[in-house]
Amino acid sequence: MASPNNGSSRDTCAALVAGVNRGVRRSSARIELVGERPFGPALRLAEFRLGNGLGVLLLVDRSAPVLSFQTWFRVGSRDDPPGKTGLAHFLEHLMFNETENLPPGAFDRVLEAAGAETNAATWVDYTCYYVTLPSSELDLVARLEAERMARLRLSEPLVAAEREVVANERLLRVDDDVEGTANETLYRTAFRRHPYGQPTVGWMADIRGFGVRDCQRFYRRYYAPNNATIVLVGDMEPGAALRTLQKHYGRLKATRINASSADREPPQRAERRIVLERPATSPKLLLGYRTPAARERDHVVLTVLNELLCGGRSSRLYRELVLQHEIASEVRGLLAPFRDPGLYEIWVALRQDREVEDALVIIERRFRELAQGRVKVRELDRGKRRIELDFWQALETAGGKADQIGFHAAVLGNAGELFERLELLEGVTGGDLQRVARRYLSPRTRTQVVVKPSPAEPAAGGCP
Repeated sequence: MASPNNGSSRDTCAALVAGVNRGVRRSSARIELVGERPFGPALRLAEFRLGNGLGVLLLVDRSAPVLSFQTWFRVGSRDDPPGKTGLAHFLEHLMFNETENLPPGAFDRVLEAAGAETNAATWVDYTCYYVTLPSSELDLVARLEAERMARLRLSEPLVAAEREVVANERLLRVDDDVEGTANETLYRTAFRRHPYGQPTVGWMADIRGFGVRDCQRFYRRYYAPNNATIVLVGDMEPGAALRTLQKHYGRLKATRINASSADREPPQRAERRIVLERPATSPKLLLGYRTPAARERDHVVLTVLNELLCGGRSSRLYRELVLQHEIASEVRGLLAPFRDPGLYEIWVALRQDREVEDALVIIERRFRELAQGRVKVRELDRGKRRIELDFWQALETAGGKADQIGFHAAVLGNAGELFERLELLEGVTGGDLQRVARRYLSPRTRTQVVVKPSPAEPAAGGCP
């Protein structure tokens, strides 16, 4: 059987599809070729779709006898119903329990006995289930994943038990964690209409109120083949892989799913500032600046800008805040890739005898330098090379490749954008940095969260 990475061409893939569809009469199981494209210098990525709407992305990589099998659902915390924040994340927990043909806990046990590693993640724009396993076990993982996509079993005792697990997770990661509390406060303050302002784990009162019917409605609405993409990367024979997916997913029915949408966040016209008192050894400062969506070119430019400001010990803010003036013990920048416009975050952990104003003066001075175009070619090139290194390191393993393919396909709608983003990176100039610094790094559109040390215990539970 022809392989997408071996003598690759659209004709080859079309012949592959004709072969696997031979004798398949059920329309939901028939496979359509969507397209194929190069993936780096040596591999090719092929995209297919089953008749029931299930997306399939195959990347043959024979560098090791393993497979990464990932299922990406186009649902995240942005889709949580009103008063039910955290439901997407809660359902992710339930997916590891019981199905019609698997007793509680059997999913993990069976896969681990076959040498697999499993995990999952829920974020604002997606939910993803990961399995890495020996390449000989494709049929097993496809059978189990198809089973829980269509036949999850929910009961009150199971939901009640998971409520406690997730409530404890919230306490650990948010309510009892200074940085978690500050981050949740930042997004709640910055986003007043868009659901990016609500926590992925959910408010505690909402978690406590989850019932079986809430979970069933959410599951039936979003867990369907036409809302999912299977990403399969590793050592496989493409024809056999497609027939395996036909066998286990071809009987699943598509459901009616409205495209995910969210209220547009109105423009922010003035700075917002929140002061928190939390048990901490020193003050903390968290800043959030409005940024474009991940698919916008300016998002790539901001990625370079963040590298110059916060990327490593030679970056501008680390060098000045931590090394030269010893104002902070830590400074980090994060530009999260969201489907809709998001935030550029800067986190500063100050030393005990320092004030947040000391850090703000330096941060704003560095921003002004960028807005004035004061960037040397050597510094710009170094920043781009560091990002490029991170890009290739993320693709070293089968799981890393599947992560990147799945994210770009499920969240940005185009797996091919992965390498297009690298091309955009190469084209970033000093003039681009100057332009985006002026446009996005303004105090007027900034949200500021200040953590002041306090001996008192914080109030647990968080609230809208």
